[in-house]
Amino acid sequence: MSSSATDPQFLICLSGPTGAGKSAAAMALAGVLPISVINADSRQVYRDFPIITAQPSEGERAHCPHLLYGFLPTEEKLGAGEYARLASTAIKKERENGRMPVLAGGTGLYFKALLRGIAPIPDIPAEIAAYWQTRCKEEGSGALHALLAGHDPGYAAKIHPHDRQRITRALEVWQATGRSFSWWHERPLAPSPYRACKVGLESPMAELTILLKKRIEFMLQAGALEEAGAALSRCPDPNAPGWSGIGCREARACLEGKLTLDQCRALWFKNTRAYAKRQNTWFRADKDICRFFADRTEDLVRHILRALQR
Repeated sequence: MSSSATDPQFLICLSGPTGAGKSAAAMALAGVLPISVINADSRQVYRDFPIITAQPSEGERAHCPHLLYGFLPTEEKLGAGEYARLASTAIKKERENGRMPVLAGGTGLYFKALLRGIAPIPDIPAEIAAYWQTRCKEEGSGALHALLAGHDPGYAAKIHPHDRQRITRALEVWQATGRSFSWWHERPLAPSPYRACKVGLESPMAELTILLKKRIEFMLQAGALEEAGAALSRCPDPNAPGWSGIGCREARACLEGKLTLDQCRALWFKNTRAYAKRQNTWFRADKDICRFFADRTEDLVRHILRALQR
């Protein structure tokens, strides 16, 4: 193998919107290289939702090791900083095992945290995070946004008063550290140790729309509602992080009688398509990503093999 292939800091990053064919591309790569696929999708970390989040199948896992999939309980969340730490450990281990790490997923912030670094915010105690979640539920996001504006007006001006996740995150950081979210994000970042071959998959939105409809139908037939029902019995808290995923919340609403099956299907598709468009926007802004259409997987593989020879 070339110097790139044996370089312990070299890795492959395979990104793209949901449904674009990242798993198929990873399997094609596994046919020519000893790889390990490391999850870079914030939804696929959840243990209770393998169907709804399209986690790797048994057949795919048999082709090569898959790491950081389906290990997190529904009631926990995995921030970008903690993800970067877990991924770094997995990368080191797989390189020591003689395998090329391939980060595959659609969460741009996970890639960014690992490759560029993020603000060095310490871990926030669970009780502080729970406190702000409860206050947001009781008082509403608007009231907490006004509170945030008093402590961190710059950051509050950047986010919507209904953005519960960002508002509560900023407040919990402020309480736990005594510093504003803006202050932390002004700290210098440590340079990333990694050198990445960044490739991405994309599909014309008309084609992706058809694929997403078919995939949601397949998930429903494979037992998505039953999966959500089992998760609901284990974790009924609607504010648990795992329930925030697209597909999870729609399935739950259907089980609770808030949506009919047809309404669930339609809303699930609408939200998934909108999310795919946002993912495309994120990844297209990264000029270092060499993009390939989903039906040209062989070109993607050749590009990676050439990168390994340089």
